[in-house]
Amino acid sequence: MEVKTHLEIDNALCGKVTRLEEGYAEVLLHTTTQMKADTQGLVHGSFVFGAADYAAMVAVNDPYVVLGSSSSKFLAPVKVGDAVLCKASIVSEKGKKKVVEVEAYVSGRLIFEGSFTTFVLANHVLG
Repeated sequence: MEVKTHLEIDNALCGKVTRLEEGYAEVLLHTTTQMKADTQGLVHGSFVFGAADYAAMVAVNDPYVVLGSSSSKFLAPVKVGDAVLCKASIVSEKGKKKVVEVEAYVSGRLIFEGSFTTFVLANHVLG
């Protein structure tokens, strides 16, 4: 399967698709010093969230998918050098609305979970 959405995403910031199936995607984010929030090497949560969001979009895999809302929990810290694996699965669909559950792991440990409500539009959101 080929990725059909978010084709211009910066993989260094949002991760790289490592697995793609119908309704399922995995994205791997290698964290870097540019992502750190403090001198101890804590990675800012926005990078983990961004990778999870990207995984959700790729699980839907439509050129016109957009995020409508999300809820998430950060369960453990991520440090510079960690590899974050996001696993996204579509759990419900109704018309243009698809709900995607995402779990993120570092070395097999669950560090993030989120629910992403997406919508597949007829045209690009910007026109």
